[in-house]
Amino acid sequence: MAGATQGLALDRDQVKKAVQALQAFLESKFASKTLFQDDTQPVSLLFTLWKIPRKQQTIRIPLPHNQRTDVDEVCLFTRDEPNMTPDQTQRFYKRLLQEKGIQCVPEIIPYKMLKTEYKAFEAKRRLLGNFDVFLSDARIRRLLPSHLGKHFYERKSEPLSVNLQSKQLARDIKNLVQGTRIKINNRGCCCMARIAHSGMTTEEITENIVAAVKTVVAKLQTKGPVMKIIHLKSEKSVALPIYTSDLSHLAILEEAKRLACSKDATLKRRKAKRGDGAKKTDATTDEEPENKQNSDDEEMPQLVPMATPVKKPKLEKPNTQKTLEKAPKAAGQKVPLGKAKRTKKAAKITSQKPKRKVSKAK
Repeated sequence: MAGATQGLALDRDQVKKAVQALQAFLESKFASKTLFQDDTQPVSLLFTLWKIPRKQQTIRIPLPHNQRTDVDEVCLFTRDEPNMTPDQTQRFYKRLLQEKGIQCVPEIIPYKMLKTEYKAFEAKRRLLGNFDVFLSDARIRRLLPSHLGKHFYERKSEPLSVNLQSKQLARDIKNLVQGTRIKINNRGCCCMARIAHSGMTTEEITENIVAAVKTVVAKLQTKGPVMKIIHLKSEKSVALPIYTSDLSHLAILEEAKRLACSKDATLKRRKAKRGDGAKKTDATTDEEPENKQNSDDEEMPQLVPMATPVKKPKLEKPNTQKTLEKAPKAAGQKVPLGKAKRTKKAAKITSQKPKRKVSKAK
């Protein structure tokens, strides 16, 4: 990371010129259209990276000057203190913030009050529209997503964690409210962070830009050159470049690719040589049987007449069932009683002849 921070050097004069050009554009465009003189436009930095990061990352950026207007309001979610009602918990934390000298947090909502009074969908949407910044006690931050809903996270208004037991609570809350943050995802190489508003002076915006770029480059979890281009823009303005990286590191990358290609080429040549040697050995072994076949072809084999096969006569198989039926019974063999009776009855029926009826003449 140290090399990346040393390689990126902003030209302060170039940044100042870009800020002045943006302020002149905003004054010329919105001076005649705005009804209120206090209407301000947010100013953001657009970072373009050389490559897409592998991991998602959220970076908190402390700024020397407050990038929020005075009309911005802050809401704090706290845990439920034991043996206290939600109203008592609310008064307890208001007193704590007054003792620490914190006056930028007008609304405090205990966790039990959030579950009961802001359970409905419309109540959550109203809460999201009433406040610009949300803070949460670090002890209950993991419990909030299931009660706040997806709209807080879709609009990037999820609560920022703060340790309410810290000895430097005023400094921590000031850095969170006054500063900003940037979300870096692994789905693209561009990311944006709000760092100022149009009502600030040129010097204040310039100092915020320098501090934001320094923090982002130092905390990015990537290796090698990080930033490609940095632009300054508002919501409806053209992006003004304030930093463009040189292409010196591309020569290093090309040299590394050339070395890799040369290594691949040498490996292919070695494999090809090994393959040629194996083919030669196979060729020598294949020549020997060919020579044998040629020698065998020279000697003509003698023709011998083939003997015709003689068919053998089929042998009739004896019918075992008929032989068993015609076989005489043994002398001492006994016949079952039931079977003997059936044979006697059959013999009687066959011996008797049917009698013819003689019709008498009338």
